[in-house]
Amino acid sequence: MQTEKFNWWDFLTKVAVIAIPVALQNLLTTTGSMIDTMMIASLGTTQIGAVGLCAQFSSLMFSGYWGFVGGGMLFISQYWGAKDEKGINRSYGITLTCMMTVATCFCIMATVFPEYVMRLYTDKEAIQRIGVEYLRIAGFSYPLMVFSMAMAVMLRCTERVRLPLYGSVASVATNIVLNYVLIFGHFGFPALGVRGAALATVIAQAVGILVIAVLAKANGHPYVFAVKEHFDWSDGIVPAYFKKCLPILANEVLIGVGNMMINVVLGRQPEEAIAALAVFRTLEGLVIGFFAGFSNASSILVGKEVGAGNLRTAYVRAWRLVYLCQGFIAFIGVLLIALHTPILSIMGMKGESFRIAFGLVLIYVVAAIIRMGNWVQNDTYRAAGDAVYGTVLEIIFMWVMLVPLVWLCGMTWHLPTLFVFACCYSDEPIRYILMQIHLFRGTWIKPVTPEGKAALAQFPLPRHKGKTKEFET
Repeated sequence: MQTEKFNWWDFLTKVAVIAIPVALQNLLTTTGSMIDTMMIASLGTTQIGAVGLCAQFSSLMFSGYWGFVGGGMLFISQYWGAKDEKGINRSYGITLTCMMTVATCFCIMATVFPEYVMRLYTDKEAIQRIGVEYLRIAGFSYPLMVFSMAMAVMLRCTERVRLPLYGSVASVATNIVLNYVLIFGHFGFPALGVRGAALATVIAQAVGILVIAVLAKANGHPYVFAVKEHFDWSDGIVPAYFKKCLPILANEVLIGVGNMMINVVLGRQPEEAIAALAVFRTLEGLVIGFFAGFSNASSILVGKEVGAGNLRTAYVRAWRLVYLCQGFIAFIGVLLIALHTPILSIMGMKGESFRIAFGLVLIYVVAAIIRMGNWVQNDTYRAAGDAVYGTVLEIIFMWVMLVPLVWLCGMTWHLPTLFVFACCYSDEPIRYILMQIHLFRGTWIKPVTPEGKAALAQFPLPRHKGKTKEFET
């Protein structure tokens, strides 16, 4: 069967409309984190290491709620494609409730039991002490951060991607100004050090939420304030939601715990390495920031078409998005390597810390091209309704291969930090091959809307008919 030629210009335009605002939003956040790091660097490498390990705890929270983000994007984007307003509102309400439950638990752990958290991540007493001071205050930002993320998911899936961007601009600007004032004690305020950085984070998150809410109201967004509809969970939507979310949630939790164990190993490296890792995580956010734009574009553009029943369009968009993302990540990685000396120097790296930080960057740039390809494929599968395949692969490789390998190299054999770090990405090439096979088979298209389910019966999967040319034109 002959089909129309793929419209690259229309495709790239749609990707840009979603990806660029999301990438800019994440770039702003990363820029704010880099400025934070630069300011904290002036206090000493111990302070950098402590705040960096606290960030790993918030990353664990990220793993706890990201499964619900994936589920929310799956349902909201497909219902958006089907123009089902009731489905959109109820999906958002369930997603928000689940995410805030996770945030509340982590807020309690950070503010009430910070000593236990820091002992888990490092055995360095000086770093533990500073981390406790930071967590007691920064923990209150967790519910605000997660609420902001939930609103951003809703807005992005309904193609209002600029509103979260404006919220990030306000939040990052507030954070930078307050860091300058509260860390060093300018304009008559006391110099609070890392406690000032934590307080600035809390206030900045609140400002970001306020800006998003005001702009959504001013733009007449039909879903953000439909509170009554958010919690109308009739017609069996909750079981259907959790049936799709459970694999994603299991994936994120188990991967989060696995990453925590890896961070426990990295937190017991020399102090210079811990500081270098903290700086690296900030730079990693730069790469992930650009990637997140493509990941969101993939989830929305594919999920929307699946929900609307345009399955062929969803299929041909999916694999193009993977390679487009990898190309941009490679470009960003080359820039990062070329500019590493001024960047690492400004962020307080020197001597052994500089050497280790540069080594981390080199390893990551190579790994990120494959890693982000795996990530965007998995997000595409989830948005299309397949929350199982990528999840099972990631969990198996994390617990059978990565965690034992990193633990042995770091805790038993005491190998150099860079070698231990490289082991963290050793599974990516294998998973990439398996994910590519699944991508081209097309069996990841599993609609949740009536329109999508009806179209599925007429969708000629390549594995059934061997007509891949039909999809590639």
